[in-house]
Amino acid sequence: MRNKELIDSFSEFKEFKHIDKATTMRVLEDVFRSMLRKKYGTDENFDIIINTEKGDLEIYRRREIIDDNSEDIWDADKIALADAQKIEPDFEIGEELTEIVNMELEFGRRAILSARQALVQRIMELEKDSLYKKYKDRVGELISGEIYQIWKKEISVLDDEDNELLLEKDDQIPNDVYKKGENIKAIIKKVDYNTTNNNLKIYISRTEPDFLARLIELEVPEIFDGLITIKKIVRQPGERAKIAVESYDDRIDPVGACVGMKGSRIQGIVRELRSESIDVINYTTNLNLFVARALSPAKITTINIDEEKRKVAVFVKPDQVPLAIGARGSNIKLAAKLVGYEIDVFRDTEEEFETDIEIDEFSDEFEPWIIEELKRIGLDTGRSVLEAGFDELLRRTSIEEETIKEILQTLTDEFED
Repeated sequence: MRNKELIDSFSEFKEFKHIDKATTMRVLEDVFRSMLRKKYGTDENFDIIINTEKGDLEIYRRREIIDDNSEDIWDADKIALADAQKIEPDFEIGEELTEIVNMELEFGRRAILSARQALVQRIMELEKDSLYKKYKDRVGELISGEIYQIWKKEISVLDDEDNELLLEKDDQIPNDVYKKGENIKAIIKKVDYNTTNNNLKIYISRTEPDFLARLIELEVPEIFDGLITIKKIVRQPGERAKIAVESYDDRIDPVGACVGMKGSRIQGIVRELRSESIDVINYTTNLNLFVARALSPAKITTINIDEEKRKVAVFVKPDQVPLAIGARGSNIKLAAKLVGYEIDVFRDTEEEFETDIEIDEFSDEFEPWIIEELKRIGLDTGRSVLEAGFDELLRRTSIEEETIKEILQTLTDEFED
């Protein structure tokens, strides 16, 4: 028999990409057998033939023909001789009667619609489960997709199989500009599957360190070949990144290989990351050297390491302080993450400045605790405080914003007089 509602269901099933035909057939048969058991008490004497391509469904019922007065006359798999002969007069006791089940007559339209709903639900659950298993094993993998929809807090991206991927605001590079229909690259960040409401969400990211790692692997064949390894990546997306690399072949310069001739390899990555500055450094187990490299491009005068407290005191010439700290503190923050130590940058006090003033001389302008707080982070002169600037003072001290502004204004006025 053909049934329009069931045919429509089959049409929907054909749209599911992640479920094989055998699984679809099994689910369909399970649902129909459940209907049969509910109505007849058993499904053992029923044969179900399904053609998912055409939308055909046929159910055949097999019953043994018995004497009209038999005690088994009410069994689901038996039929009285008189009833069988109404279908075919030549039937005899002991023979088997096979007839097609008219579902609309036997079950009614409501039951068929209910079955259709159950089928769609089961198939959708299997589809989401299959998709979840597929993508959870691909976390960290680079993926390309087309921007489908742009919302305030997230962007919908379709992959090459039209599966929806979500790029949330926090996973977008701040300088990114998105347009519907454009292709973007990202990594698969996580896959959330709520089996209670069958809600599956696949999240992607352009801000994770692994995104930069995947981009570099595409550009640097030595990494793919295992000759160079990425030891660690830290990022401030859209601003700066630091990558520590190591070569297993003494003949290969890992930094040169990653940067490429005249920056050819790194330039494409920088463009993809919206002009994010990328520092590639040679990894070393020598902590002093690693810290110095991590703070590049600043030139370090002296490094004091407290391994117990995992702190590093770095001394630089005054003109190197801005380089060591970086814009909005980006250089020192990333260097600290890269080496795994807290880093404090101090002005090299061996060099004298006739126009500089010890911070203690400002005791009439600043409260004692403020002076101690500034000296605690190595800012012992007026000019060293000015060189550190607002962002660095806010990051490294417990002084409030308005007070920092007053301090800087007071020192500026002092040195301008």
